[in-house]
Amino acid sequence: MQPNHSSRRILLPAKYWFVLLSLVCALGLNLIPLGRFSGMPDWVAVVLVFWCIHQPLRVGIATSFFFGLLMDVGNASVMGQHSLAYVVVAFVAGMLSRRILWFPLSQQAVHVFPMLLLTQLIMLAIRLIAGDSFPGFAWFLASVSGTLIWYPLTFLLLLPQYQPVERDENRPI
Repeated sequence: MQPNHSSRRILLPAKYWFVLLSLVCALGLNLIPLGRFSGMPDWVAVVLVFWCIHQPLRVGIATSFFFGLLMDVGNASVMGQHSLAYVVVAFVAGMLSRRILWFPLSQQAVHVFPMLLLTQLIMLAIRLIAGDSFPGFAWFLASVSGTLIWYPLTFLLLLPQYQPVERDENRPI
């Protein structure tokens, strides 16, 4: 019996330019000045987790480090704060990628939540060590909102990879 959450469609390989474009768009979304709104997800972290799970050979620690440095420069934060957090989460996501892909999207989000929370805890620890004050517990809403956008983000980022439905009778797949 086939579970109802699985798709019978075969995904095409992800294009490198699309992966890079999605990360640049996430970086742009993170750099939009929204004031003190603490519920915004860390778009770069969510997209990095997605690509580290779905394409662990293409997106990994080096990409995470690079985009972490860009976030540090863009936010004028402690140098290495985002880089360290993104590298750790990329390692964890890459390590668990095969396991996470077995689950439906709702259960994948349950796995993604601790990774996003870990990212925030690492950044918080670095900020506190550097002498900054505690931002409050509302700051952790970004992990919750990042988990809530997992389903639509997965659909959006996998959309270009779907193979056409047309059947070719000469090919076995």
